[in-house]
Amino acid sequence: MSEEPRRDDDFDYLREDIEAAERRIAREIDPGPRALAIAIFVFALLTTLVLPHAGDARGLDVLIGSDAAHASGIALPHRVFAWLALVFGGGFSILALLTRRWALAWIALAGSTVASFLGLLAVWSRQTAASQYPGPGIGLLIAWFAMILLAYHWARVVAARSALQLATEEHRRRLTAERDRKGLLDTFGDDDPPTP
Repeated sequence: MSEEPRRDDDFDYLREDIEAAERRIAREIDPGPRALAIAIFVFALLTTLVLPHAGDARGLDVLIGSDAAHASGIALPHRVFAWLALVFGGGFSILALLTRRWALAWIALAGSTVASFLGLLAVWSRQTAASQYPGPGIGLLIAWFAMILLAYHWARVVAARSALQLATEEHRRRLTAERDRKGLLDTFGDDDPPTP
């Protein structure tokens, strides 16, 4: 009873499948319980679009630059903050949660961080506005706090993911280096069938 010798083609095919699966997993995130917190902050952020940001100007008025926004003296930092909060805090956060892509989580983190600092400028510009203009509204303050908390949670998700990714990539590099270091004659005896 002789066993058929192993074929390198079969193992190469399996190795390619395993490496493809590792690469696919390395591109994904697992936010775990932070996903619920991020979803709540995104919902709060989207709710601020209908809340007053300054005087009678709601979040949507700030985004589109309506007459109510002009009457309330909405400055450029406030408008830029509203757009960044919508695009990164709302859009990219939702996309990152739905697709679980690491790159989208990084984009959501970067945009949320920039928007957090612009939110500070937006609140400051409302507090230092001329006396005829209203101060910051509840919508602006909630949006700013939501962006700060989104940036924090995305940073935690991305940081946890990057440690796992680095370990996986290091392991893959080490295996590739060992495989490249071996010559044809070094692998000649590797096809021996295992002994029981």
